[in-house]
Amino acid sequence: MKKLLFTGLLLAASWTAIAQETAKGTVYEDLNQNGKKDRKEDGISQVAVSNGVEVVLTDKKGRYELPVGEDQIIFVIKPAGYQSPVNEQNLPQYFYIHKPNGSPDMDFEGVAPTGKLPKKIDFGLLPAADKTNFTALIFGDPQPYTIEEVNHFDNGVVSEVAGIEDIDFGLSLGDLVGNDLDLFDPYIAATAKVGVPWYNVLGNHDLNFDAQEDHLADETFEAHFGPANYAFNHGKVHFIVLDDVMYPDPRDGKGYWGGFREDQLEFVKNDLKYVPKDHLIVLAFHIPLSEPNGDPFNDEERQQLFDLLKDYPQTLSLSAHTHLQKQDFFFEKDGWGQATPHHHYNVGTTSGDWYSGELNEKGIPKSTMRDGTPKGYAFLDFTGNQYEVRYKVVDQNDDYQMAIFAPKVLEKDKRTSAGIFVNFFMGTADDQVRYRIDNGPWKKMTYLEEYDPTYLMDVYKWDTTDELLDGRRPSNPVKSTHLWRAGIDAKLEKGAHTIEVEATDMFGKTHYGKKTYHIR
Repeated sequence: MKKLLFTGLLLAASWTAIAQETAKGTVYEDLNQNGKKDRKEDGISQVAVSNGVEVVLTDKKGRYELPVGEDQIIFVIKPAGYQSPVNEQNLPQYFYIHKPNGSPDMDFEGVAPTGKLPKKIDFGLLPAADKTNFTALIFGDPQPYTIEEVNHFDNGVVSEVAGIEDIDFGLSLGDLVGNDLDLFDPYIAATAKVGVPWYNVLGNHDLNFDAQEDHLADETFEAHFGPANYAFNHGKVHFIVLDDVMYPDPRDGKGYWGGFREDQLEFVKNDLKYVPKDHLIVLAFHIPLSEPNGDPFNDEERQQLFDLLKDYPQTLSLSAHTHLQKQDFFFEKDGWGQATPHHHYNVGTTSGDWYSGELNEKGIPKSTMRDGTPKGYAFLDFTGNQYEVRYKVVDQNDDYQMAIFAPKVLEKDKRTSAGIFVNFFMGTADDQVRYRIDNGPWKKMTYLEEYDPTYLMDVYKWDTTDELLDGRRPSNPVKSTHLWRAGIDAKLEKGAHTIEVEATDMFGKTHYGKKTYHIR
């Protein structure tokens, strides 16, 4: 690992050596929104601008200077109270790509040659309400492998939120497509319909797989979306977006590994110098900081990130990648440098279980995830430097937050090992989940990590049917981290009985569900 760190330092040193030009420009209020600085438009002071490693603040006239090499992106770190302009597809335009010779020749097209460095690189910002309370829309892994699956994403998910109100921006957490980078354009066309500025994270299926070095694996992503590492402010929240997919894997050159290059961590360090300590820091990347099996993330680089955040008491990190929904918490024993644990939310995906399962009436796969979480998306509600998370299941009402499994019929007074299972989609092991039958006393349910029986039934249906089903067999199940169980009473009177479930999440919100069973 020391060898990897030394290599990273050499790369940083070599970058400094070739950074012989200086990018100059002004960050200004683009009052007439024409995309260029007019004489009467003032510069904005104290705005952070970066080359992906170094970060500087504009002077009192909005001017900045930064060194730039031949493969750099200069970008403004949007301050609160302003909005970056967007293009016709609602992608924020806050950057300038400097690649005089363009991207290397690859299977998928990268950035065209940009030519000589312009004398001035100005960034216009649009004045906006300085909101401290706002909501962001979060998509995990759209990941279409074909144009048909792009249409599933568009018609099954995007159509549900197209034109949504009271959302300030959206963010997709990587795997925007499934290896075919020509699908970036139809993906962009789909998310544009939401009607809000849309930010994007690089995922392991968004890479140029013919790249020989990690810093070249995002060339096509850059051509479509800009930098893979960037930051912006909104209200009292500072967002940091990072590419945490190391490709090729620095250990053996095969596949990928979760982690960060030295220049990325240096960017975070320099960026945080200008972020007040009372702001909430939200980090967004693709691969979770931890997973239950194997060695998917570089522990030393995760620790370096944690060390950079030790003076910020309010933090949250987001990922997707696993096609599961999970709440992780990092404590001091895990290397987190504060008494209050760090919350890492691995968001359920918009593609669910990779577009598997039976087709609905619109011809779109049901695609429940392997832990029993239905496909969906999340809302992040911010109040000052505090946050709450809401998960929205596609094609369901907002209050559908749990799936209840119970036997349909029991024989009266006959002993049974059957039970009631509740998959509380946003649940954590510390949440309280209770149930009652026919308005009886509330009883506590037992948390367990086990396969969701509802999902098991979906899979077994494919394995036991005598007829072919429309769609594709779901993946094999994995144990859910948000499942509860209780026994079921067969000693009640014959007839229908109602199970009620009450679940309180980590934010103190209580959710309800019902299920009926019969005794005969």
